[in-house]
Amino acid sequence: MRRFGLIGFPLSHSFSQKYFTEKFRKEGLSDAVYENFPIANIGELRNVLKNHTDLVGINVTIPYKRQVLSFLDSKEQLPIEACNCIKISNGKLSGYNTDTIGFEKALLPKLKPAHSKALVLGTGGASDAVCWVLKKLGITIQMVSRQEGKASLLSYHDIDERIIREHLLIVNCTPLGMTPKIDEFPQIPYQFLGPSHYLFDLIYNPSKTVFLQKGESHGTTIENGANMLVYQAEESWRIWNLEEP
Repeated sequence: MRRFGLIGFPLSHSFSQKYFTEKFRKEGLSDAVYENFPIANIGELRNVLKNHTDLVGINVTIPYKRQVLSFLDSKEQLPIEACNCIKISNGKLSGYNTDTIGFEKALLPKLKPAHSKALVLGTGGASDAVCWVLKKLGITIQMVSRQEGKASLLSYHDIDERIIREHLLIVNCTPLGMTPKIDEFPQIPYQFLGPSHYLFDLIYNPSKTVFLQKGESHGTTIENGANMLVYQAEESWRIWNLEEP
């Protein structure tokens, strides 16, 4: 049996287990299973690894994409200091980031030349992947955080009409609006949005967050995180099945 899994906390509304279980069924893979491991702190990963010696692949989600780095034997494949995919071979843990590939593939179909400046809401592990992709695409980034006083960051209080109109791409990397707290949303001045804006929310549950609803009401282009998740999941599967050199 080949066991795969997801670590994070909480995992009650996880996409990965349902996706991979259905994938295994469709492909007739009776020797593969995918399991959720909701761990309250990153130290509990040791017990997961000890108790499941048949684990060959792990996905990593909030809040452990950075904390898990200390468990890795190899970080050679990581473009950023955040890991959401681990391959286990001969007891060794190799880290990857498939969020970068997932985000880029999901972003590009609706991206236009006018989207040359982006506001990135949130500074967690997911934002690392987003910023890496945006820089690769030549898009100027301004990060926004609840933490005030850092010179490189804007606070939500700093965002005014000028900033909104200058940044036509806005990416939500925070968990605000995620099920079950679906009434929450980033506090930006939505009244200054218009049809030229593109709002991308990494959240996929619900499919249309308040963030996206508010954007759509002003005629913006919107995209949720569903396609990004599928792309990153398929990239994880490719990595887990790579032949060893």
